[in-house]
Amino acid sequence: MNDDSASRIVAALRPWITSAPPGARLPSNRSLVAEYGASPVTVQKAVRRLVALGLVESRPGVGTFVRSAPTAPRPADLGWQTAALGAPRIRTSGLPSTQRASAPDAIRLHSGYPAPDLLPERLVRAALQRAARTEAALTRSPTAGLPELQAWFAGQVAASAPSGVTPPSPRDALVVAGSQSALSSVFRAVVGPGQPLVVESPTYWGAILAAEQAGVVLVPVPSGPDGPDPDEVDRAFATTGARAFYAQPTFANPTGAQWSRDTGLAVLEVVRHRGAFLVEDDWAHDLGIDTDPAPVAGHDDDGHVIYLRSLTKSVSPALRVAAVVARGPARERVLADRAAESMYVSGVLQAAALDVVTQPAWATHLRSMRHQLRARRDSLLEAVTTHAPALHVDHLPRGGLNLWARLPDGTDVQQVVRDCETRGLVVAPGTEWFPAEPSGPYLRLNFAAEDPARFDEAGRILGEVVTAST
Repeated sequence: MNDDSASRIVAALRPWITSAPPGARLPSNRSLVAEYGASPVTVQKAVRRLVALGLVESRPGVGTFVRSAPTAPRPADLGWQTAALGAPRIRTSGLPSTQRASAPDAIRLHSGYPAPDLLPERLVRAALQRAARTEAALTRSPTAGLPELQAWFAGQVAASAPSGVTPPSPRDALVVAGSQSALSSVFRAVVGPGQPLVVESPTYWGAILAAEQAGVVLVPVPSGPDGPDPDEVDRAFATTGARAFYAQPTFANPTGAQWSRDTGLAVLEVVRHRGAFLVEDDWAHDLGIDTDPAPVAGHDDDGHVIYLRSLTKSVSPALRVAAVVARGPARERVLADRAAESMYVSGVLQAAALDVVTQPAWATHLRSMRHQLRARRDSLLEAVTTHAPALHVDHLPRGGLNLWARLPDGTDVQQVVRDCETRGLVVAPGTEWFPAEPSGPYLRLNFAAEDPARFDEAGRILGEVVTAST
């Protein structure tokens, strides 16, 4: 109950803190006790949580104030070198850390998925049972996907289209077995072996792997909490002759960055001017926490955006159903590649996925998941800030599943990962998300897969390991 009350106070104070000028004083604890009808212990816990989130600072004997600047110096930003150096010709390969098996009792902060208790279990089980009783259990589904599911995916893009923009039609949506297979098809069909592909850095490791498997040459541009600089994107197109830019404008993996509307429109203008494509990977569309997604694809009506949308993270990893929304010859090339690669996606899985997302309870599930993700994100950030202050979380993600934490300069990331694992904590080294040399030492910490009751222990292990390594 105290946790719920403290969270309520934190949620109520955050809008005021955001709008208040730096140095503004919070009401006294006594005032907060009276205003929220909470105990002094609960109010103190809420204030400590705000301090851990970096929103306020406490001055003993004086009061609590809106934080004006971080207390620790920010690490140097060397990301500009990403574009200057480009990607190395040879990269090491192996099983990504997010797919590694771990001990049953380990604290798992390396996962790429949410915990099962965040998923709509009852909806999924009931949908699979119903789908198994239909003709889909015995018949071949169309190569492009079930028409009803195509229409749903196209409708999701259309919902974000402003007035005057012609949205995609159901025919433009191709149902695929997960967004990873979609990336492979798009890179093969639209970019091609030996051809350049502009990518954000850091970016999703699976996109890096898919590009390498397709023989594509990666052209990285630095991307921060607000996304890439459109001028840098334009410069990359101009210098390399690339015809596609792969990006995650909404809750990017691993950083959690979300492009502003202006950035999205500016990048869209760049690809139009260059006669190129934006490959928009909207993997976390359903994982918003403090804001809602606004796909760039909603502003495109001339086929410059190839849009990917997956249900794997929000419905179930067992239902590997996603879609590519593309128009014109690009759509036909991707369809031909998918037909050659896998012929079609199981009709049972498609029918079950459609069943889940069209149930009235789906919207209720998304609202519940949003609240739970916020609580888990804030809890892990508090644990890291309290017990591992040497880690620097520069950006509070407004959606997604991860915290992107920078280690002190000079830290051996792989050694930190190994030392954590020997103590029962599994974390992912940030090196896997860079298409070129990393611009700094990072860890990606998943806040959605593990029991939040173990975050405090995870923070202590991280703090002790990092302190010992520096």
